[in-house]
Amino acid sequence: MSLTRQEQLRAWDHAHVWHPFTPQVEWSESDPLVIDRGEGVYLYDTEGRRYLDGVGSLWCNVHGHRHPKLDQALIDQIGKVAHSTLLGVTHAPAIDLARKLVELAPEGLTRVFYSDDGATAVEVALKMAFQYWRQKSEPEPGRNYFLAFGGAYHGDTLGDVSLGGVDRFHTMFEPLLFPTVLRAASPYCYRCPLGLTRPSCATACLDEVDRLLEAHRGQVAAVIVEPLVQGAAGMIVHPAGYLAGLRDLTRRHGTFLIADEVAVGFGKTGSLFASNKEGVTPDFLCLAKGLTGGYLPLAATLTTEEVYSAFYGTAAAGKTFYHGHTFAGNPLGAAVALASLQVFEDEQTIERLGPKIDRLASKLATLADLPYVGDIRQQGLIAGIELVEDKSTRRSFPWESQVGARVCRAARKFGLLIRPLGDVIVIMPPLAIEADELDWMIDVITTCLREVLMPEVEVGS
Repeated sequence: MSLTRQEQLRAWDHAHVWHPFTPQVEWSESDPLVIDRGEGVYLYDTEGRRYLDGVGSLWCNVHGHRHPKLDQALIDQIGKVAHSTLLGVTHAPAIDLARKLVELAPEGLTRVFYSDDGATAVEVALKMAFQYWRQKSEPEPGRNYFLAFGGAYHGDTLGDVSLGGVDRFHTMFEPLLFPTVLRAASPYCYRCPLGLTRPSCATACLDEVDRLLEAHRGQVAAVIVEPLVQGAAGMIVHPAGYLAGLRDLTRRHGTFLIADEVAVGFGKTGSLFASNKEGVTPDFLCLAKGLTGGYLPLAATLTTEEVYSAFYGTAAAGKTFYHGHTFAGNPLGAAVALASLQVFEDEQTIERLGPKIDRLASKLATLADLPYVGDIRQQGLIAGIELVEDKSTRRSFPWESQVGARVCRAARKFGLLIRPLGDVIVIMPPLAIEADELDWMIDVITTCLREVLMPEVEVGS
């Protein structure tokens, strides 16, 4: 008996596709959801079923799927050239996009280096920072350290993994990683590593950063942070003032600040860049994901004239930054990124976020009294719902119980696509989502929490 197209796709997927961050036994026993198309904030599978894209296709979709202006920008650019290198030549989309990013980014970031994705954007910043200290007018070759945070996630290349602080992702590769990483505690207020509480703690977690920088004075090339929200750590929302305080510390200790805004940039926190919310200009700003509105892989690392000056020289001077990617500044990606930035202006995307953010906060508050909801964290349209086995002690569920994954699987039956980070339910929809769709999303999550964790309670009661 011949298979249908949907059955054939599922069979071939199980036979050939190795999915990222996915336990393979469970996947091989699953019935894969095969996405066929998208429209607005919705995705449709090959059988025509509709799903609200509750995590923006892994935190990158901004204006919705098949936005007509982004589609047209892609079509127009295909009519010219799909790809041309930036090694030795240049092209208009990359130039125009660089100019636009400099206009919009925190003041002082004037140089744009393109790469492919978030991991490479961060890797570029690490290498630039390291090389800078060796090539500045008065070299400081002893700056071999980087300071990162517990729970950090900056990508999956080995330089990024060296800075990562998620044991489940990173411990395996420890023998391959560079040892010159200082680790400060994450500002994880729900599970404060210092045993303190807000607001009486007075952001004491910054004191540890101060001590580490002082103990390694003249040795730290840069501090790297995910501004306002640590994503893969479980949507850890930083306390107000933390980022600005960190910027002050890096200036006082004379080192760089790298802002990894791969996940949080382009409106997710309520401002175009997360750094804007506390008036911070980092020395390096790493962008990807939402840069093209979620259409194509493209990344950019922005930095200052001071950094650029240390690389400015002839070939004979030996100051060149020998780093590059085949598709860096790809014309298709750059054209769509420009169109996305124009949509931000035309549709007043940032200006219209306030009521949506407030609506999400109001709906999330209705979950607080559920017995297994330990903490609810929100920054802009980013939210994390941490599920715990015991609210009074904040004891987590055993890893093998996979509570978060079970809740997300239950949501799929209702037409909602979300993903967990352990037992943290993640919410990061496209910015184009409407208030009533936010309401529906939280109502579905509420139903699924009851279904998975309180099956003895009649759903809807």
